[in-house]
Amino acid sequence: MAIYTPLSASDLVTLLAGYDLGALRACDGIAEGVENTNYKLTTDRGRFILTIFEKRTNEADLPFFVGVMERLAQRGFPAPRPIVTRDDALLARVQGKPALIVTFLDGVWPREPTLAHCTAVGEALARMHVALDGFAPTRPNALSLDGWEALIKPRLAQSEALRPGLAAFIERDMAEVRAAWPTDLPRGAIHADLFPDNALFVGDTLTGVIDFYFACTDFLAYDLAVCINAWCFDRTAGFQPAFQYNATRGATMIAAYERVRPLSDAEREALQTLGRGAALRFFATRLADWSATPAGATVTPKDPLEYADKLAWHRET
Repeated sequence: MAIYTPLSASDLVTLLAGYDLGALRACDGIAEGVENTNYKLTTDRGRFILTIFEKRTNEADLPFFVGVMERLAQRGFPAPRPIVTRDDALLARVQGKPALIVTFLDGVWPREPTLAHCTAVGEALARMHVALDGFAPTRPNALSLDGWEALIKPRLAQSEALRPGLAAFIERDMAEVRAAWPTDLPRGAIHADLFPDNALFVGDTLTGVIDFYFACTDFLAYDLAVCINAWCFDRTAGFQPAFQYNATRGATMIAAYERVRPLSDAEREALQTLGRGAALRFFATRLADWSATPAGATVTPKDPLEYADKLAWHRET
C-alpha cells in the first residue's frame, strides 16, 4: 500500500479550509502507485483526488506537471483538472509536503489490454501531443540516456544477482542504444509513463489519462515507444524471453496514433531504437526501486525482470 503520509482529521480540516469544495464526506487512501500518496476525497460538491508529493518528486517540477494538466483539460482532453485554492494557488501543503487536488475521472484501468484499448490509447496519445503543441514551459527528461545509465551502472551487480549473465546484456543494450539514439525528431511535452494503470476506461471508451508526474519535454515518438512497451507485450508461459511483442496490438496502436498525428519517416525509422531505450528506462527505475526496497516494506516494487525480458526481445529484432 503506497500511503506514505497518513492524514488525521485535523489535517483534512485544515487542508479543505483552503478550498471551496464543500464539506468532506469521505477520504479513502488509494493503495496503487509507488511514488506519491493519493487519496480519493468525496465532498458534498463531488469527488476529487488528493496527491501528496513525496521525497522523490522535485517540488520545482510541479508547476510543469500542473501546467500540462491545465492545458489538456482546457482543450477538452480527458486529463484531471487541477483545483485552485481560495487564494488562487494550485498547490497546498500537507504536513509540510506539497499537495494538489484534481478532479476525479470515472473508469478503471484495463488489466488485460485489448485491441480496442490499444486503439483508444494510440488515438489519445496523439490527441495529447496535438493539444500540447506550442506549450511553452519545458522540463528535461531526467530519465533519458544519462538518467538510466546513472541508475543502472552502479547496480549491475544487482542485475546479475537477479539473473546470471544479465549485466553483460544490459551493458550491451546501453552502449548500442546510446550509439543509435536520434538527435533531431519532433519534440514537445510528453506523458512519459502512460501505462495501463494510468489510463481509465468505461468499457472500451477511454475516460481519462492520469498521473502526469513523469511528464517532460522529449521526442513525441518516444512517448509512443513507451506505450508500445507497456501495452503491446504478452507474457508467454514456457518461452524465453517471457514477454513477447504482440505485433497486432502494436500495429493497431501505431495506426491509431497516425490517424491523428502522422509520424515522419525519421520517427518511424527511430521507433525501434526508441522502444529499446524506453525498455532500458523502465528496467533502470525498477532495478533502483528493487535494490532500495527493504524486506518487509509495505510497498512491493515492480519486477525489473519484466523489462529485462522486453529488452531481450528488442535486442534480437
